[in-house]
Amino acid sequence: MTQNVHDPSAPQGAPNPLRWRILGFLGVAQLMLILDVTVVAIALPNIEADLGLSRQAVTWTVSAYTLTFGGLMLLGGRAADLFGAKRLVLVGLLLFTAASLRAGFADSAGPLLGGRIGQGIGAALMSPAALSLVVHLFDGEERNKALGVWSALGGGGAALGVLLGGLLTAGPGWPWVFYVNVPIGLIIVAALARMLPAEKVTAPYPRLDVLGAVLVTASSASLIYAFIRAGDHGWLSSANGLLVLLAAVGYAAFVLRQRTAKSPMMDVALLLRRPVATGTFLILMATALMIAVFFLGTFYFQHAQDYGALRTGLLFLPVAVATMLGADLTGRAIAKAGARRLAVAGLLVAAAGMAVPAFSLDPVTVTIGTAVAGAGTGALFVVASATALGQVAPHESGIASGIVSTFHEFGASIGAAVISSVAAASLAGTVLTGFTNGYTVAAVAAAVAAAAAAVLTPGRQR
Repeated sequence: MTQNVHDPSAPQGAPNPLRWRILGFLGVAQLMLILDVTVVAIALPNIEADLGLSRQAVTWTVSAYTLTFGGLMLLGGRAADLFGAKRLVLVGLLLFTAASLRAGFADSAGPLLGGRIGQGIGAALMSPAALSLVVHLFDGEERNKALGVWSALGGGGAALGVLLGGLLTAGPGWPWVFYVNVPIGLIIVAALARMLPAEKVTAPYPRLDVLGAVLVTASSASLIYAFIRAGDHGWLSSANGLLVLLAAVGYAAFVLRQRTAKSPMMDVALLLRRPVATGTFLILMATALMIAVFFLGTFYFQHAQDYGALRTGLLFLPVAVATMLGADLTGRAIAKAGARRLAVAGLLVAAAGMAVPAFSLDPVTVTIGTAVAGAGTGALFVVASATALGQVAPHESGIASGIVSTFHEFGASIGAAVISSVAAASLAGTVLTGFTNGYTVAAVAAAVAAAAAAVLTPGRQR
């Protein structure tokens, strides 16, 4: 893969004196993207009532964002490598901000879903480019600390999204879960445009692999839609089998396209490298478990306990704190302890946290268990990013970041779909069996993943 853009933000001699300030702005921007995965969850009942949405439209209000975000991430990562990370961060953030304003003004399902898709496109352009800048700006032990900060913001953002969603929905109203992105986005764009060094193109712009992007996005959409509809129609339905088959064919066509295209989005051999493959597995598990925590907890508090949006959001504050603390401690310890030990430890802590409400289901145990699980998933985010990105070449950092972020979104979709199917009985009625089953499945999945991580994760690296 040819490097076409010289990135002056990469460490060359003296490090960039503004690197930690830049990290702060990039982290807040990434926090907005992660927030919008969960901030809408608390507001959905109000959005449904105000706009008269059908059940399908309510589902797509969440899925349209995650599908677009995850499906176009590889294109965003490749574009960051080819055209420069600074350009992609600014363009993506401006698009995300404009789409947020559109979603807030929506008066029906069409404009709302259009805004959510626009948010997903902007996020797919910005997120891998921002992470690529972090990898370039820092080196050595500083890079581990920076990735710890980045992962703490990303992991805690999902929990903070539930809290913020409750505050905004109970206060000024659900449109403000979108409006709040507008002033923050504009401030960050202005700051980064001034602080980030200019990028110089040293070769003509190559063409992006649009066909490859369409193939991987459509295939991912088919697969995730199969998970989404499984809760209503069963995992073994013929329609679901067809969707999975279409996804498999699409992924095979994508691999063939990458091997024959003049300017492919990625080198598929990158996914065969042990650190990258393990990192993507860990990030998928971390996000799936995190979404399981929020999904089960939100519906348990609001349906089974009849709590309001604000009270439910406040109950997730310990989860946010625990997630950030787990990520921060792991970022400090990973150089000495090694990725393998911390990956196994993070998954076992998550399994223990999920097991608490599985054995005894009440508001206290759910709050304590989800906070413990949050600490484990926070640690896992750091290990996943450090493992996948720690040994890639500079010109591959954008696409590697895109792969990590893609599996982050796919993990969210898979986690929500699986847990919602397992807990369907409780979501549709007043029985608590579905919630118990959901926490049990999540605990078992985390324990099994810990065993796999012990085998797959590379040992301590120099």
